[in-house]
Amino acid sequence: MGIEWYDMIARKNGGYKNTAVFTVEGVSAEDRFEQRLIAMLPNFKSVLDAGCGHGEFTLKMSSYTPSLVGLDNSIEMIKIAKAIHEDSKVNNVLFEYASTKTELPFKDQQFDLIYNRRGPTSIINHSRILGTGGTIFGIHSGALDTVKQRLSSNGFIGIEIEEFNSAVLAFPNEIEFAKFLSEIPGNPDYTASKLRRELDIQIENNTINGRIAVREYRYI
Repeated sequence: MGIEWYDMIARKNGGYKNTAVFTVEGVSAEDRFEQRLIAMLPNFKSVLDAGCGHGEFTLKMSSYTPSLVGLDNSIEMIKIAKAIHEDSKVNNVLFEYASTKTELPFKDQQFDLIYNRRGPTSIINHSRILGTGGTIFGIHSGALDTVKQRLSSNGFIGIEIEEFNSAVLAFPNEIEFAKFLSEIPGNPDYTASKLRRELDIQIENNTINGRIAVREYRYI
Protein backbone atom coordinates (compact mmCIF):
# COMPACT_ATOMS: atom_id res chain seq x y z
CA MET A 1 0.00 0.00 0.00
CA GLY A 2 1.42 3.38 -1.01
CA ILE A 3 0.71 7.01 -0.26
CA GLU A 4 -1.46 7.07 -3.38
CA TRP A 5 -4.19 5.22 -1.46
CA TYR A 6 -4.33 7.94 1.22
CA ASP A 7 -4.31 10.68 -1.41
CA MET A 8 -7.22 8.92 -3.12
CA ILE A 9 -9.21 8.65 0.14
CA ALA A 10 -8.52 12.32 0.87
CA ARG A 11 -9.94 13.36 -2.48
CA LYS A 12 -12.88 10.92 -2.25
CA ASN A 13 -13.96 11.47 1.37
CA GLY A 14 -12.53 14.90 2.13
CA GLY A 15 -10.04 13.42 4.57
CA TYR A 16 -9.00 10.25 6.34
CA LYS A 17 -12.37 9.21 7.69
CA ASN A 18 -14.70 6.28 7.32
CA THR A 19 -18.09 7.29 5.96
CA ALA A 20 -19.85 4.00 6.74
CA VAL A 21 -22.77 3.91 9.17
CA PHE A 22 -22.36 1.56 12.15
CA THR A 23 -22.91 1.42 15.89
CA VAL A 24 -20.26 0.73 18.50
CA GLU A 25 -21.26 -1.73 21.19
CA GLY A 26 -19.07 -1.60 24.26
CA VAL A 27 -16.25 0.85 25.00
CA SER A 28 -14.13 1.57 21.95
CA ALA A 29 -10.36 1.57 22.40
CA GLU A 30 -10.37 4.70 20.23
CA ASP A 31 -12.39 6.49 22.94
CA ARG A 32 -10.04 5.20 25.62
CA PHE A 33 -7.05 6.52 23.67
CA GLU A 34 -8.62 9.96 23.23
CA GLN A 35 -9.55 10.23 26.90
CA ARG A 36 -6.05 9.27 28.02
CA LEU A 37 -4.45 11.64 25.54
CA ILE A 38 -6.59 14.56 26.71
CA ALA A 39 -5.50 13.85 30.28
CA MET A 40 -1.82 13.72 29.23
CA LEU A 41 -1.59 16.76 26.95
CA PRO A 42 -1.56 19.55 29.59
CA ASN A 43 1.68 18.04 30.95
CA PHE A 44 3.58 18.63 27.67
CA LYS A 45 4.67 21.86 26.00
CA SER A 46 5.60 20.71 22.49
CA VAL A 47 3.59 17.91 20.87
CA LEU A 48 3.70 16.10 17.53
CA ASP A 49 0.69 14.37 15.98
CA ALA A 50 2.38 11.77 13.76
CA GLY A 51 -0.01 10.81 10.96
CA CYS A 52 -2.48 13.66 11.47
CA GLY A 53 -4.53 12.90 8.34
CA HIS A 54 -6.86 15.77 7.46
CA GLY A 55 -6.14 17.47 10.79
CA GLU A 56 -9.57 17.38 12.44
CA PHE A 57 -8.36 15.41 15.47
CA THR A 58 -5.21 17.55 15.71
CA LEU A 59 -7.25 20.74 15.94
CA LYS A 60 -9.50 19.15 18.55
CA MET A 61 -6.48 18.23 20.70
CA SER A 62 -4.99 21.72 20.37
CA SER A 63 -7.28 22.90 23.17
CA TYR A 64 -5.26 20.89 25.67
CA THR A 65 -1.62 21.82 24.91
CA PRO A 66 0.36 25.00 24.14
CA SER A 67 1.98 23.88 20.87
CA LEU A 68 0.99 21.12 18.46
CA VAL A 69 2.41 20.09 15.08
CA GLY A 70 0.46 17.81 12.75
CA LEU A 71 2.59 15.67 10.41
CA ASP A 72 1.38 13.55 7.51
CA ASN A 73 2.99 11.92 4.48
CA SER A 74 -0.05 12.50 2.24
CA ILE A 75 0.06 15.88 0.53
CA GLU A 76 -3.69 15.68 -0.13
CA MET A 77 -4.41 15.18 3.58
CA ILE A 78 -2.21 18.13 4.51
CA LYS A 79 -3.93 20.34 1.95
CA ILE A 80 -7.27 19.59 3.62
CA ALA A 81 -5.80 20.06 7.11
CA LYS A 82 -4.43 23.49 6.21
CA ALA A 83 -7.75 24.52 4.68
CA ILE A 84 -9.66 23.49 7.82
CA HIS A 85 -7.04 25.23 9.96
CA GLU A 86 -7.45 28.49 8.05
CA ASP A 87 -11.18 28.43 8.74
CA SER A 88 -10.67 27.78 12.45
CA LYS A 89 -9.66 30.12 15.27
CA VAL A 90 -6.81 27.84 16.37
CA ASN A 91 -3.43 29.59 16.56
CA ASN A 92 -1.19 27.02 18.24
CA VAL A 93 -1.09 24.40 15.45
CA LEU A 94 1.21 23.94 12.46
CA PHE A 95 0.76 21.32 9.74
CA GLU A 96 3.78 19.79 7.98
CA TYR A 97 4.02 17.51 4.96
CA ALA A 98 6.88 15.00 5.31
CA SER A 99 7.54 11.26 5.17
CA THR A 100 8.64 9.24 8.18
CA LYS A 101 10.66 7.14 5.73
CA THR A 102 13.11 10.03 5.36
CA GLU A 103 14.73 12.53 7.72
CA LEU A 104 12.10 14.74 9.33
CA PRO A 105 12.24 18.57 9.21
CA PHE A 106 12.38 19.01 12.98
CA LYS A 107 15.09 19.96 15.45
CA ASP A 108 16.74 17.48 17.78
CA GLN A 109 14.58 16.96 20.89
CA GLN A 110 11.95 19.38 19.56
CA PHE A 111 9.02 17.51 21.11
CA ASP A 112 8.34 16.14 24.56
CA LEU A 113 5.32 14.09 23.39
CA ILE A 114 4.67 12.30 20.12
CA TYR A 115 1.25 10.74 19.74
CA ASN A 116 0.31 8.44 16.90
CA ARG A 117 -3.36 7.67 16.21
CA ARG A 118 -3.13 4.84 13.69
CA GLY A 119 -0.40 6.76 11.89
CA PRO A 120 2.93 5.45 10.57
CA THR A 121 4.66 3.28 13.16
CA SER A 122 7.98 4.25 11.54
CA ILE A 123 7.78 7.48 13.58
CA ILE A 124 9.33 5.35 16.34
CA ASN A 125 12.56 5.34 14.33
CA HIS A 126 12.83 9.13 14.74
CA SER A 127 13.70 9.25 18.43
CA ARG A 128 16.09 12.11 17.56
CA ILE A 129 13.19 14.59 17.62
CA LEU A 130 11.91 13.45 21.02
CA GLY A 131 13.40 15.13 24.07
CA THR A 132 15.15 13.27 26.87
CA GLY A 133 12.49 11.73 29.10
CA GLY A 134 9.86 12.31 26.41
CA THR A 135 6.87 10.11 25.72
CA ILE A 136 5.50 8.37 22.65
CA PHE A 137 1.84 7.35 22.87
CA GLY A 138 -0.07 5.53 20.17
CA ILE A 139 -3.00 3.38 19.14
CA HIS A 140 -2.81 0.87 16.30
CA SER A 141 -4.62 -2.15 14.88
CA GLY A 142 -1.72 -4.18 13.50
CA ALA A 143 2.04 -4.70 13.23
CA LEU A 144 2.40 -5.23 16.98
CA ASP A 145 5.63 -7.21 16.66
CA THR A 146 7.12 -4.49 14.45
CA VAL A 147 6.17 -1.81 16.97
CA LYS A 148 7.75 -3.77 19.82
CA GLN A 149 10.95 -4.28 17.81
CA ARG A 150 11.18 -0.61 16.86
CA LEU A 151 10.60 0.58 20.41
CA SER A 152 13.31 -1.74 21.70
CA SER A 153 15.89 -0.99 18.99
CA ASN A 154 15.43 2.77 19.35
CA GLY A 155 16.16 2.69 23.06
CA PHE A 156 12.72 3.34 24.50
CA ILE A 157 12.22 2.26 28.11
CA GLY A 158 9.17 1.87 30.34
CA ILE A 159 7.26 0.31 27.45
CA GLU A 160 3.62 -0.51 28.23
CA ILE A 161 1.28 -2.10 25.68
CA GLU A 162 -2.38 -2.85 26.37
CA GLU A 163 -4.57 -4.80 23.94
CA PHE A 164 -8.33 -4.35 23.47
CA ASN A 165 -10.88 -6.46 21.57
CA SER A 166 -14.14 -6.16 23.51
CA ALA A 167 -15.95 -3.51 21.44
CA VAL A 168 -18.05 -4.58 18.45
CA LEU A 169 -18.89 -2.53 15.36
CA ALA A 170 -22.35 -3.53 14.11
CA PHE A 171 -23.57 -2.66 10.60
CA PRO A 172 -27.20 -2.15 9.55
CA ASN A 173 -26.69 -3.73 6.13
CA GLU A 174 -24.11 -5.06 3.70
CA ILE A 175 -23.83 -1.75 1.86
CA GLU A 176 -22.50 0.03 4.93
CA PHE A 177 -20.21 -2.91 5.68
CA ALA A 178 -18.81 -2.77 2.14
CA LYS A 179 -18.15 0.97 2.54
CA PHE A 180 -16.41 0.31 5.86
CA LEU A 181 -14.13 -2.34 4.36
CA SER A 182 -13.34 -0.19 1.34
CA GLU A 183 -12.08 2.63 3.55
CA ILE A 184 -9.61 0.51 5.52
CA PRO A 185 -6.07 1.41 4.36
CA GLY A 186 -4.98 -0.71 1.41
CA ASN A 187 -8.30 -2.46 0.85
CA PRO A 188 -9.96 -2.69 -2.57
CA ASP A 189 -13.36 -1.16 -3.30
CA TYR A 190 -15.77 -3.77 -1.93
CA THR A 191 -18.72 -1.70 -3.19
CA ALA A 192 -17.78 -2.66 -6.78
CA SER A 193 -19.95 -5.36 -8.33
CA LYS A 194 -16.89 -7.26 -9.55
CA LEU A 195 -15.91 -7.92 -5.90
CA ARG A 196 -19.30 -9.33 -4.92
CA ARG A 197 -17.87 -12.77 -4.17
CA GLU A 198 -15.10 -11.30 -2.04
CA LEU A 199 -17.67 -9.22 -0.13
CA ASP A 200 -19.78 -12.32 0.54
CA ILE A 201 -16.72 -14.02 2.02
CA GLN A 202 -16.09 -11.00 4.26
CA ILE A 203 -19.71 -11.04 5.42
CA GLU A 204 -19.49 -14.76 6.16
CA ASN A 205 -16.32 -14.20 8.19
CA ASN A 206 -17.71 -11.20 10.08
CA THR A 207 -21.06 -12.33 11.41
CA ILE A 208 -21.71 -12.18 15.16
CA ASN A 209 -25.01 -13.46 16.55
CA GLY A 210 -26.55 -13.34 13.11
CA ARG A 211 -25.53 -9.74 12.39
CA ILE A 212 -22.82 -8.26 10.22
CA ALA A 213 -20.33 -7.11 12.81
CA VAL A 214 -16.61 -6.66 13.41
CA ARG A 215 -14.79 -7.05 16.68
CA GLU A 216 -12.57 -4.01 17.15
CA TYR A 217 -8.95 -4.92 17.84
CA ARG A 218 -6.60 -2.17 18.98
CA TYR A 219 -3.55 -1.82 21.17
CA ILE A 220 -2.37 1.26 23.03
